[in-house]
Amino acid sequence: MRFNEKELVFLSRQHSDRAAELGMRGPKKGDVVKKRLVKLVLNFLFYFRTDEEEPIGALLLEQCRVEREDDQTFSVVFLDEAERKYLFECDSQEQCSEWVESIIKASYEFMRKNLIFYRTEIHRLTGKDPLEQYGISDEKRFQVNCALPPISKET
Repeated sequence: MRFNEKELVFLSRQHSDRAAELGMRGPKKGDVVKKRLVKLVLNFLFYFRTDEEEPIGALLLEQCRVEREDDQTFSVVFLDEAERKYLFECDSQEQCSEWVESIIKASYEFMRKNLIFYRTEIHRLTGKDPLEQYGISDEKRFQVNCALPPISKET
């Protein structure tokens, strides 16, 4: 994916799905927990110094794993860089659960799985592929092994 700094700053100013001041520790050895304003916008996790309007960083939430570390802490680890772990400390167990759930739901993989699930259910109930009308029913990214039986043209 290609993007530039201007585009990221613009995106960081858009409506966020979730935002809060959290404790954050970066992936480098010796990093300490610092208070950061953290904003989830689409599938980007932006983090800001609490007194600044421009983000100091952004994490593209794809090909990553989000895990609870304890009651009030969760981590984000990217699959291709398993040694780099971003840690986030919340104010409560409930807030931590909400963040984990929101981040998981923000990923392309989650949305793709939902699309395939609902596509399969609609096909099962109606006998029609809902993506066919858009000309994208054969695209590989919307396929799962035998997700849909072949559609007869007589339907």
